[in-house]
Amino acid sequence: MSAEIRQTIYFFNMALTKEQKQNKVEKLQELIAKQKAMIFVSFSGLKAKDIEDLREKLNEVGAKIMIAKKSLAGLAFKEKKINFEKQEFEDELAIVFGFEDELSPIKAVYNFSKEKNNLKIISGYVESEKAGIEEMIALAQLPSKQELYAKLVGTMFAPVSNFVNVQRQNIKGLFYAFDAIVEKNS
Repeated sequence: MSAEIRQTIYFFNMALTKEQKQNKVEKLQELIAKQKAMIFVSFSGLKAKDIEDLREKLNEVGAKIMIAKKSLAGLAFKEKKINFEKQEFEDELAIVFGFEDELSPIKAVYNFSKEKNNLKIISGYVESEKAGIEEMIALAQLPSKQELYAKLVGTMFAPVSNFVNVQRQNIKGLFYAFDAIVEKNS
């Protein structure tokens, strides 16, 4: 188990000093300021090993997960003037912050939640817009940017490749005609 996870679990299970709480709120505010997407998840019943696995998958897509007490998260969001309803979250709360792409962390969390039923998407923010669970799942099921780019390139080059195939067929037909003439004259 990594030192960061042990520290997170330690902070989560133990009463924090005022200084630790202030540091946690400042860290949350820093992450909120840099994020492109935030996903609120409930991880109640998830094992520490599973959280570490999720953290590794999120690192691959340029995202970070932070376990936070609802009261501290509320302070951080209030400071950043973002609506945060503590009543919306019944269980333990973790926040996934996406820094590079809006959809990649949502997809990573969604795919992980299909493997581990104890991880549940609650809601989130994408480009400063609040999104409910249905919207988050719909976003997770969208194709990635790379897949969309591949489809776009394929669509753009389809007329060119079709034109080349038509011309190739004309040339093949001409060769078949020449072969037929040569065989007839032989």
